[in-house]
Amino acid sequence: MLKHNLQKLSLIFLMAFASICQAGNQKEEPLSNSVRALMQKSVSDLASPRLVFGSEVEGQVWMNEMSERLKKRLPDQTYREDFLRSVHYEATRAGLDPQLVLGLIHVESGFKKYAVSSVGARGYMQVMPFWVKSIGTPDQNLFNMRLNLRYGCTILRHYIDIEKGDLYRALGRYNGSLGKPQYPNLVLGAWRKHWDYSTKINQASLN
Repeated sequence: MLKHNLQKLSLIFLMAFASICQAGNQKEEPLSNSVRALMQKSVSDLASPRLVFGSEVEGQVWMNEMSERLKKRLPDQTYREDFLRSVHYEATRAGLDPQLVLGLIHVESGFKKYAVSSVGARGYMQVMPFWVKSIGTPDQNLFNMRLNLRYGCTILRHYIDIEKGDLYRALGRYNGSLGKPQYPNLVLGAWRKHWDYSTKINQASLN
């Protein structure tokens, strides 16, 4: 009886956990050879992540601010700072706002490394496994923090390019809900409410 109840509780927990993962119903679509090659090059990058700011001081101010906001979700400071450094690096190299990416992760997985959606999307940025077959290699693990961020940022950049810079539609593609307003509004709302970062507001910290 106890075993049966524990199994029921586990199932309820997994269903509830899957329901918070907004994401990852991205549609598998044919890629041109040039786009595939570009995305393959992007996800194979092995460079060490780093903050990309005008000065080391600016980078440290950003890190301190974002680390404080993320503390409750990622309590381990060393891991949290490595995560933020990786987000900033991967977002910047993909031409994305790092704070937007934090907003997307907020909605997608709630900053849970091993999040899995009801359709099988994985990790922080809820990447669908078909992307590994399409642009990656069989040994790549989407639960690896840096790899997951690299894939997620590369995919979002791809969708922004397809939509000619229309972030609203690109976010819809990322979620597999193109044309519906709920998901883009959730991501943009999380970005503005929780992760917005103004250089002007924080300029006093540099003085």
